Amino acid sequence: MAARVAFAQSPPVEELTPPEVQRAVRADYPVEAQPSGREADVVVLATVSAVGEVTAVEVAEHAGDPFDDAALAAARQWKFTPARRNGKAIESQVRIPFHFRHGPPHAPAPGPASSLPAPQPPAAPATAAPATPAPAKVVPPTVSPPAAPGSAAPTYESRVTGSERAASRGASDYHVDVGALSLVPRKNASEFLTLAPGIMLTNEGGEAHAEQVFLRGFDAREGQDIEFSVDGMPINEAGNLHGNGYADTHFIIPELIQSLRVVEGPFDPRQGNFAVAGSADYHLGLADRGMTARFSAGSFGTYRLMLAYGPPHESDGTFAAAEIYQTAGFGQNRDGRRGSAMAQYEGRSGNTTYRLFGQAYVASFHTAGVLRDDDFRSGKKGFFDTYDPLQGEDSSRYSLALEVKTRTGHVSVRNMVYGIARPLRLRENFTGFLLDVQSPLQSPHAQRGDLIDLDVMEGTVGLRGEARLSGVVLHQLQEIEIGYFARGDFGSGTQQRIEAATGHPYLTETDQDYRLGDLGLYLDVNLRPLRWLSVRGGVRGDLFTFDVHDRCAVHSVEHPTPSRPLNDASCLDEQNFGDHREPDQRASTQSAAYMPRGSLLLGPFLGIGATASAGLGVRSIDPIYITQDAKTPFASVKAYEGGLTFQRRIGDVFDLAARSVFFATKVDHDLIFSQTAGRNTLAGPTTRLGSASSVRVTGGFFDLAANLTWVRATFDDTGLLVPYVPDLVFRADGALFSTLPWRWTQWWGKPVRATLAAGLSYVGPRPLPYGTRSDTIFTVDANATLAWWLFEVGVSASNLFDARYRLGEYNYASDFHSQSFPTLVPVRHFSAGAPRAVMFSFAIHYGDRR
Repeated sequence: MAARVAFAQSPPVEELTPPEVQRAVRADYPVEAQPSGREADVVVLATVSAVGEVTAVEVAEHAGDPFDDAALAAARQWKFTPARRNGKAIESQVRIPFHFRHGPPHAPAPGPASSLPAPQPPAAPATAAPATPAPAKVVPPTVSPPAAPGSAAPTYESRVTGSERAASRGASDYHVDVGALSLVPRKNASEFLTLAPGIMLTNEGGEAHAEQVFLRGFDAREGQDIEFSVDGMPINEAGNLHGNGYADTHFIIPELIQSLRVVEGPFDPRQGNFAVAGSADYHLGLADRGMTARFSAGSFGTYRLMLAYGPPHESDGTFAAAEIYQTAGFGQNRDGRRGSAMAQYEGRSGNTTYRLFGQAYVASFHTAGVLRDDDFRSGKKGFFDTYDPLQGEDSSRYSLALEVKTRTGHVSVRNMVYGIARPLRLRENFTGFLLDVQSPLQSPHAQRGDLIDLDVMEGTVGLRGEARLSGVVLHQLQEIEIGYFARGDFGSGTQQRIEAATGHPYLTETDQDYRLGDLGLYLDVNLRPLRWLSVRGGVRGDLFTFDVHDRCAVHSVEHPTPSRPLNDASCLDEQNFGDHREPDQRASTQSAAYMPRGSLLLGPFLGIGATASAGLGVRSIDPIYITQDAKTPFASVKAYEGGLTFQRRIGDVFDLAARSVFFATKVDHDLIFSQTAGRNTLAGPTTRLGSASSVRVTGGFFDLAANLTWVRATFDDTGLLVPYVPDLVFRADGALFSTLPWRWTQWWGKPVRATLAAGLSYVGPRPLPYGTRSDTIFTVDANATLAWWLFEVGVSASNLFDARYRLGEYNYASDFHSQSFPTLVPVRHFSAGAPRAVMFSFAIHYGDRR
């Protein structure tokens, strides 16, 4: 997928004139705050009517009761010339920043309002000066930070939307603004995760299959140890038969990803089920307003068409986008296609903002699976070949969500309700012809094949919300928040083995229905005893309920009766000595978990800060392991870390942000993927020790980021390394962007913009079962674009140097009928990494780019 950035001059749009200040009123410095003499900044959001009167005010950024009240009182007295659209007066909203300083008042900066009647300073010893507006110009709706003291003007807005950024939980809380790094080639939404330290992605299941994620020494498989969400709506599938917590992010259109928050570790009370290694939340938006069309074509018969639209006078959070993608795939059995559509509307009514989101996604791909290393080395199989052409996946997802946020005074409230439907069919063969062992009670048969045909249908409904109270105590802003999370999952799953000769199922291994519930409550505080000291954290409690109906509970009978032969049925209705029983079984249980979490933040001092965090997290157990009234149907993790951060503007040249953290985690019941079972299986307790470091440098024409993680993950009972987890992961991303300076690039008065971006990944040798190690992985991706007026052309290359690497490597026994005789000796298997792929793209953007 070629990343898109459009640099275009706006075509004619409707004329929008912002409101202009007729009367500005200063705010009195609060008398009760004069003993402290502290400076403060308040930003007021004012609604301006079609006649220029201020009809409603609210505090957008607080500084405490006395300052908030003073700013609101002043803002109510402001008078404007109303905003106009095509000459007609309309209602609008403005942000008015007030800077309070005890002492002589600030003089407003000169601007176009200076010719208007000057605001009269109040007869008070100290005042807060409102910043005056910059020269009037038509600007699209945007959310701007508060003005610096005595400087920047208020920004006029027709909408005020967007999510508040959560308070940091320490050095492992990464708020990643994608920015120019979106130019680095990324095939899907999962690959944006590599902007956070220590994340490695593999995928033996094809492009419709969720990525296997490694983070901080955890083999999180497809989501079992990471809580995934998109703007607060969960992605993880509780109870999925292939893997509890399965999280497929391919439904997210990459151009809509504006930022993501990755918390490595269970340190935020908002984190819920599956947040063992951490959590990742995608924030969506479309910065480019207007209409964008992009077509890409390239290697292996790959085509992609993407359309996006953002109404010009709405916020970034209002958009509609769709994509269609298809490929013949590299090598054998890797063809497929997918389609995705996403739409969202953000609106405002008084003090309430709301967001309505909907999406639909369908995909169907074939997959090559794994190869035996000895077959490849002997020339029996090519590097990109397959054993079983029936392998593949059919996947879809449909969801709706409604979020409503209200702010009244010092209290903000948010509630969300959502519904998700998730069908999935998966076909994989890891072992060939090994597991269909002849039983004395079965009819005589040869090995019929180990192809797994797994089918899951899951529906999820849920709601979540929080209420936050903020105020100034000890001259610092303090916050307390309470929240809830409620989710119900209703699903069914079957897993059968398919006969290679006929394509028919010959064995049902699992057939179950399940009803799962998760009700969570949390308390979170953000306390600042001193300007340089913050204490953040609280406690979370979750109640998990399980109700599982196993429709195939009996697979064998120890003492069958000779008069009633079992034949080859999968789900038996007999007990010992021929006694009848129904083939199904129910089991239900419930349990509660209480998880304290906290972080201590010191500084910053000259840009340097120090943090320490600790917390508990849980992962609910797979429904297949549920037994009646089991006491603790979840695995728990204890995590600890300490780190240093640095963030500072270096002169007027660039911004530098760096952090380094050391961590330790302990899990009481881990999960390891079993190739023979085709899903995760229970393992013993494990411990992980390691460090993660990252740096990002941004300037006027460049954006550079790099991260490095080292970890040692071991089993507590044996001291052996946890298999498949990489010890060392390094990632670097960089982008350059500028207007070309030469006169010949100024065509018809419109400049040409150029971008160049690259991403580099290195993964060290991974431990494998039986004391062996995998090969290293080193790849480079690159992208270049030229944009002029409405048009953009680009070329991108993944695996630029065409490195032949093994994306996944495993050690286990198999029999693909490639050897002279079968054996149970473990051998090396691998899934091939993609060769070099080149994509060419052409885009047209009609509208405004922010």
